[in-house]
Amino acid sequence: MKKILIANRGEIALRIMRSAREMGIKTVAVYSEADRNALHVRYADEAICIGPAASSQSYLVIDKIIDACKQSGADAIHPGYGFLSENASFARQVSEAGITLIGPSPEAMEIMGNKLSAKAAALKYNIPMVPGTEQAITDMGEAKDRAEEVGFPILIKAAAGGGGKGMRIVEKASDFEEQMHAAISEATSAFGDGSVFIERYVSSPRHIEIQVLGDTHGNIVHLFERDCSVQRRHQKVIEEAPSSVLSPELRAKMGKCAVDAARSCNYTGAGTVEFILDENLDFFFLEMNTRLQVEHPVTEMITGVDLVKEQIRVARGEVLSFKQEDLSITGHAIEVRVYAEDPKNNFLPDIGTLQTYVTPKGPGVRVDDGFEQGMEIPIYYDPMIAKLITYGKDRTEAIERMLRAIDEYQITGIQTTLAFGKFVLQHQAFVSGNFDTHFVEKYFSLENLENADEQEAFIAALIAAKYIGQQNPEKMEQLTQTTASGWKKNRRG
Repeated sequence: MKKILIANRGEIALRIMRSAREMGIKTVAVYSEADRNALHVRYADEAICIGPAASSQSYLVIDKIIDACKQSGADAIHPGYGFLSENASFARQVSEAGITLIGPSPEAMEIMGNKLSAKAAALKYNIPMVPGTEQAITDMGEAKDRAEEVGFPILIKAAAGGGGKGMRIVEKASDFEEQMHAAISEATSAFGDGSVFIERYVSSPRHIEIQVLGDTHGNIVHLFERDCSVQRRHQKVIEEAPSSVLSPELRAKMGKCAVDAARSCNYTGAGTVEFILDENLDFFFLEMNTRLQVEHPVTEMITGVDLVKEQIRVARGEVLSFKQEDLSITGHAIEVRVYAEDPKNNFLPDIGTLQTYVTPKGPGVRVDDGFEQGMEIPIYYDPMIAKLITYGKDRTEAIERMLRAIDEYQITGIQTTLAFGKFVLQHQAFVSGNFDTHFVEKYFSLENLENADEQEAFIAALIAAKYIGQQNPEKMEQLTQTTASGWKKNRRG
């Protein structure tokens, strides 16, 4: 494998290219017209334009990706995450074209790409499931009866779903039929598949996922867990490894179940098995993502394993170079996703130019990004600017470093989620580890964010006043009183 085409853009394309370069492998970038000047295009050994800005006319067009691969003479394609990364048809066409896909087989994608077939595969290994239906529900009467058996509240979920689409929480039986129709309609519109099933609704869940890695020789290991419980609109925003609530015994049980889930579909490459953990620390299989995850860096930080390099080695047919007993957790890592979104405006995307863009540096700080100062944030794609990752000897140090890194991160010209990230990291629920997937609904509000901003400004002003006072002691008391009274006058609540 001497040349790899990366069928993606932005930070993940750069992330893959850097590991490939360290392995002495040439890289090919593909880009849309909107990404002509993107960093991944400049970093690659060669680059090929594959169409207009819209992803439906460029990054999602299978024929264009395969043609670019043939044109460049690349041996393999790495799909990254998103776009075509979990598209079984793409995987099959790549194989038929005589090109190696750095990822699992199309059969594994198909099994795990549908929540019902994924559950069926996992059940073969007696992996714990949330009580509910194991097949799609079509008969309304039967669905109502089963919902009564499971007990309200229940969750209606789209079999082909993701990102919260086709999902409805039903609190009481009288609302069931209406919510069932709504879920089917949304699932049909979003995925072209109206199949839904029902589960008991876990009211205070943690979202725990296990990283797995399998080779083509039947070896599968897990690389421990990530806690992805801080979410907004069912999308992860902060992830950490390891989880603050898993005991070594529970970690081992969940790891074994993750490996079994991967084995149930003959999985190869890097994948993630997702679980929900209830208030009693009972865990249940949720789904499997058949690709590299956005949050993979936190696993790399605590294990010392480069997951992209391992993906490439597996695709080359190599045997995993380590066994389960060789792996261990060292330290703690946290990732904050930095989005071009305005937390004060319901997290709506904020498009514009990065007038200032200076990334944090120093011990234990990693930034995976795809932008530089002066670049435009395009409207056509996901608004994530970067992933900010910090590592420490323990969770406390990782949090402290993240707070320092957020303060050092300078972005102007657009609104970002950095202030939101800082709000979460400083909140007592997060610091204590006592939180679940409802963190944002429970604790976050515009008023809370503004109060946090004001308190931070007050502290900064006091520090400045102290410094000035040291130079001119007689003004110290006056400056401090003025700062404090002004803050009290203007603060909310």
